[in-house]
Amino acid sequence: MIRTVLIIGLGVGYLQACSPGTSHTQGKPPGEEKVGRERAKFEPEDGKCILFIGQELEALGGLEAPWNDGYLDHFQRPGGFTMYTNFSQGDSSFGYELKGLDGLESTDDWGDSPSNMSKQLEDPNFANMALAIGLGFVNHEADVANGRYDDQVLRLGNWIKGLGKRPVFLRIGYEFGGEWNHYDKELYKVAFRKIKETYDSLGVENVAYVWQSHGWGQDLEELESWYPGDEYVDWCAYSFFSRFDEAQMIPFARRHGKPVFIAEASATISTPTVKTNGKTKETIFSNPEQAQEAWDKWFIPFFQAIDEHPDVIKAVSYINCNWRSHPMWFENPTFQDIDARIQTSSMISERWKEKVYQAPFIQASDSLYKLLWQGE
Repeated sequence: MIRTVLIIGLGVGYLQACSPGTSHTQGKPPGEEKVGRERAKFEPEDGKCILFIGQELEALGGLEAPWNDGYLDHFQRPGGFTMYTNFSQGDSSFGYELKGLDGLESTDDWGDSPSNMSKQLEDPNFANMALAIGLGFVNHEADVANGRYDDQVLRLGNWIKGLGKRPVFLRIGYEFGGEWNHYDKELYKVAFRKIKETYDSLGVENVAYVWQSHGWGQDLEELESWYPGDEYVDWCAYSFFSRFDEAQMIPFARRHGKPVFIAEASATISTPTVKTNGKTKETIFSNPEQAQEAWDKWFIPFFQAIDEHPDVIKAVSYINCNWRSHPMWFENPTFQDIDARIQTSSMISERWKEKVYQAPFIQASDSLYKLLWQGE
């Protein structure tokens, strides 16, 4: 059963699934591509893709103990990192009472391991990297839409503005259509638009607005019904877990002339019953047999999707997480048996480096901000 408490770290429902061995093959439907479109905010040129890693202090590492055995401690620094916050004051999440904007300037743990963006931004290991923020407000879309949370909206906007030239990808109400999030469709769109209009009035220039579906189970008509409008959305996005072959965000983005951000991705493998009970196979990367299966059935389709759509998929974020160790996922059948930390498998680590240390992937560099700002 899906938990009814608020989930902030990642709003993934347990019924995500794909048939083992399926491939991701979304083509260019006739009449759905805008020819000669302008590049979006922070969009790199065709054939380039920003690599992000997420999604909490433990997963990313790069800091003093105990956060010194994550992705940044084993691999080249990626082009960006993913973290989360919220407009959800007063809600409870796995024994933690949310204050609103948790994990922004303080170290907070709402069940998915501690988060603190400011701690990371103050550390030189996170220099010359873009930031992707998952902004949740489940149960509070009316509060955002009607102005009750204007103080929090303004606080976040000024905080982003204070980052100067660091590009920020703001995923407003990420995974908006997932039943676990139960957003009200019309209020969600009003809240999305209000946030952008507020930040425009503040003169926040270092932000790209990202509209993210959970991926599977939403056809083009359903996606259109959730869409805030071209003038409010810079990037379209979706999650790449299971049932990735069902996602329709790529043709939708082509229809609207937008780039695509695979904003959440981590290896899961389906079981024969996954579509009815949400259960995925135990996948522990430190187990060589399970790591090989993860590479064959998840990583290969993941990289294939990027290779097949170099004109659209311009950013991806891999979640380098030991899901099974976090209370948020103990009873979630999709993630309760998953340890997807790349560094725990020598085989996956080497193959990962062979893929992401070369084109099309963009890593951290002294020229990253200039590259992305020129791509507006």
